[in-house]
Amino acid sequence: MTTTASGELPAGWPRLSLAQAHAALTAPGSPFELETVAIDGREMRVFKHAPPTLREVFLAGRLHAGKDFLVYRDERVSYEAFSRASITLANALVARGLRKGDRVAIAMRNLPEWPVALFGTLLAGGIATLLNAWWTGPELEYGLTDSGSRFAFVDGERLERLAPHRDACVALEHLWVSREAPGMLGPGVESLSGLIGPSTAWAGLPVQPMPDVPLVPDDGATILYTSGTTGRSKGALGTHRNAACALMAGPFTAVRNFVRRGEPVPVPDPTAPQRCTLLSIPFFHTTGCHAVLCPTIANGAKLVLMHHWDPLEAMRLIQAERVTSAGGVPTIAWQLIEHPDRERFDLSSLESVAYGGAPAASELVRRIKDVFPASAPGIGWGMTETTSTFAGHSAEDDQFRPESSGPCLPIGDAKVIDDAGNELPVGAVGELCVRGPNVVRGYWGKPEATAETFVDGWLRTGDLARLDDEGFVFIVDRKKDMLIRGGENIYCSEVEAALFEHPAVMDAGVIGLAHHTLGEEPAAVVTLKAGAQATEQELRAFVAARLASFKVPVRIAFSGQTLPRNANGKIMKRELKGFFAT
Repeated sequence: MTTTASGELPAGWPRLSLAQAHAALTAPGSPFELETVAIDGREMRVFKHAPPTLREVFLAGRLHAGKDFLVYRDERVSYEAFSRASITLANALVARGLRKGDRVAIAMRNLPEWPVALFGTLLAGGIATLLNAWWTGPELEYGLTDSGSRFAFVDGERLERLAPHRDACVALEHLWVSREAPGMLGPGVESLSGLIGPSTAWAGLPVQPMPDVPLVPDDGATILYTSGTTGRSKGALGTHRNAACALMAGPFTAVRNFVRRGEPVPVPDPTAPQRCTLLSIPFFHTTGCHAVLCPTIANGAKLVLMHHWDPLEAMRLIQAERVTSAGGVPTIAWQLIEHPDRERFDLSSLESVAYGGAPAASELVRRIKDVFPASAPGIGWGMTETTSTFAGHSAEDDQFRPESSGPCLPIGDAKVIDDAGNELPVGAVGELCVRGPNVVRGYWGKPEATAETFVDGWLRTGDLARLDDEGFVFIVDRKKDMLIRGGENIYCSEVEAALFEHPAVMDAGVIGLAHHTLGEEPAAVVTLKAGAQATEQELRAFVAARLASFKVPVRIAFSGQTLPRNANGKIMKRELKGFFAT
């Protein structure tokens, strides 16, 4: 009998092995049929019926014309309104001189204008460069200059941060701001509503043809920034094919659950209520963009946006909008489960509570099922470099293997290697490497970093993992010096570098402290120079002036001597945890 990290699987489960289920689902003639294509000179398996580009995803959404697409506060945007605004914007970009392959930056919170900026860019042939809205002014400047963006869309808050750095962005020719405050417009800054109007007026925009721009699957589509171990952000260049493969992950996993049970796959009911997702993670994350936004459009579902995460407001929206899917990082699932006012709301519409992006306790799977019995808990593993979900599972597979992140999609392969690059056997722990058509091209403008991470067709993930005998992935630890706070990546070296800038700091080490809902939080141990003084509050403020707020250590301890190091001079971070033992 197959066993898991928790013990033996229940009798009768599964009716079909993973290999049998994948074979049945990917057979010729099936919706998930596979074919082999050459991508950058390498033969890869792809979903034969995946949309060729994101333009086809956009067109699929437009078929749902009168249905709600976005709900934000008191604003409702239909698919037709969204489509008209996106095409209007695409034509405006072309008229302003956008050429195929030009980078167009988007830096704003989750607003209805965000998807319009994304698809307006894509329909015009541009590469959408998705900048982290939590970034500081210098970080935004870096993203704009590193990508060489000629065009940018921002909201008012991002404009305020960027304004002192605008002159340093020499490639930036056109900048539009959405929902601007009085006085924000001026030379070089235009109003986005001047092009497309407010969201309430999008449905009245004139019908226009889409720009006549040829697109093929392996054209560049997006650049998403992901930090490196040096603390310097790298832009992961994704293609239309990458994104098209990613949007097949959710439907495939859902259908596989039925096949694993030995049950017939239900035929979609066209009269069923519209499916609805409460989006509580940013669009600029690969999860928000590739795992939620694009599949939502392809399936004609509804997205409910929150101005900021608040569990009480989330429960109100779940009840009011009959939300069928919610989740994000484990933080969100825990807060819904443990909220004292949960019983006041009708949350029975929830069918899926999924999470990923941060460490989570196995207990969370059980608690989701206890509190939301009609829902199927699920988890996935992926990276910016894998265009969101690469491995994942839900329902029974998640319940019976809660420590696992699930198996790879049938288009992908995984292996575990040692430090010398040798493949390790089943059950052994090593660095996880993956390959497939959903792995990005590489890092924008960084050939050395690309060559180091993308080796012989395999992506070296930096995660330590093991595989079981069926191919389920178990993430054990992270080889890279990184922690994840509520879904946000924090590279310790970047925070350490900020601390080292303080004139009183001689030595610094950053580690992650476990947190019940956020997964982990950054903490630092600092050694001050002889005779120098600095308080914890002062150092936290010093870091906050240089880095985004989620990167600021929540605790800083002081050591009277140089931090412990090994023979290679690297800080032995396990020993630093003792500073926070009480």
